[in-house]
Amino acid sequence: MSTADKTRWLDAEEQRTWRQLSTMILRLQPVLSGQLQREFGISHFEYLIMACLSETPGSRLRMSVLATITGSSLPRLSQAVGRLEKRGWISRQPDTEDGRYTVAVLTRAGLRRLQEVAPSHVDTVRDLVFDRLTRPQTRQLGTICQRILDGLPPDDSWPSATPS
Repeated sequence: MSTADKTRWLDAEEQRTWRQLSTMILRLQPVLSGQLQREFGISHFEYLIMACLSETPGSRLRMSVLATITGSSLPRLSQAVGRLEKRGWISRQPDTEDGRYTVAVLTRAGLRRLQEVAPSHVDTVRDLVFDRLTRPQTRQLGTICQRILDGLPPDDSWPSATPS
């Protein structure tokens, strides 16, 4: 029996839903990035880096962990952090626990900038996503996303989901 004979192909509804999900994921990112770039001169990726750091104790993370959380390669993250560093919004320091690692730290200026940018970004996210959903649909979307995430292979470098 060939692999094709064992494949559980998507039915028409699953195929349509998969295309919609894939398209939404691919289209949402550049729309969010475009809004941030036009209004604030930063990409969505740079915003995500600063937001992730702001949510951690001491506003600091190892670069390798930050790369995982942002779904980035270390070289891509390093370039973005370099741009943010030039603006004084992030600094890089040796990890005090293990000097082989580098830690990205959100600076006070970076936190102030994030606080300036966040309201507009949240308004855009609300407009593009949450204002289009009912409260039950929002909960259902969260449940669906978590169920899919729970089925992904384990990754110890990824932070666990926090219950809401």
